Amino acid sequence: MTPRQKRFTIIGVVLLALAGIAALVLNAFRSNMVFFYTPSQIAAGEAPKERTFRLGGLVKTGSVSREGITAQFVVTDTVREVPVRFDGTLPDLFKEGKGVVAQGTLGPDGGFMAKEVLAKHDENYMPPEAAEALKKAGQAPPPSETLVVPQGGAK
Repeated sequence: MTPRQKRFTIIGVVLLALAGIAALVLNAFRSNMVFFYTPSQIAAGEAPKERTFRLGGLVKTGSVSREGITAQFVVTDTVREVPVRFDGTLPDLFKEGKGVVAQGTLGPDGGFMAKEVLAKHDENYMPPEAAEALKKAGQAPPPSETLVVPQGGAK
């Protein structure tokens, strides 16, 4: 083998290794990525059927029921509604009519099986995705709930 052929072989092996590493990293990102969907998007069939994702909107007033550690409630974007079931303790700030983001999967019956429920952290905050979803649905929440903290944080 000539020195030129050795050099091309080494360069080819290095490029092949880099391509393999890039493929592994991209696959890891794809499997750990969690997307956000609104009830309207779920009703339109845009949400994945067998993958974890986040559902966001408002907790429908009068829809919360608890039986032991199991809570059931309805999340709405004022246009569509999705029933949610959660086994566990709800956050202290979880309230009817307030913003919520739940992470989980769609059940076979079209209901959402939440593994985690996140509630807003104070009077003036709503998750940016939920605020945007409500804006798109045509009904903005009351002014006390429309402050959206930029993703970079407040300054």
